[in-house]
Amino acid sequence: MKKDIHPKYFADAKIICACGNTMTIGSTIKEIRVEICSACHPFYTGKEKLVDTAGRVDRFKKIKELQEKTSKIRKGKAVKKVRAQERKLEKEKAKIKEEIKENSKPKAKSKTNK
Repeated sequence: MKKDIHPKYFADAKIICACGNTMTIGSTIKEIRVEICSACHPFYTGKEKLVDTAGRVDRFKKIKELQEKTSKIRKGKAVKKVRAQERKLEKEKAKIKEEIKENSKPKAKSKTNK
């Protein structure tokens, strides 16, 4: 085997979690720091724990609140159907008004020489 091409191996490397739990493993790095381990991960503990990354949870909650406020104003498919019908009626009214204007215009008299 060639010398000095393989990384140094530490048989007693430590993993240190943010919760304070430490584990000893073999690694090429002497000390590894992690945010979540098996002692504090919700899947393993059965407890709910929020891990907020750059305020994403807060941002999600704000968006959810805004959606709930607007959904109180307009709810469900029924409201959408009513609004669609209103728009359709407005278009029909506009067409009828245009037809009335066209029909009410005085027609040009044709000049015929007899």
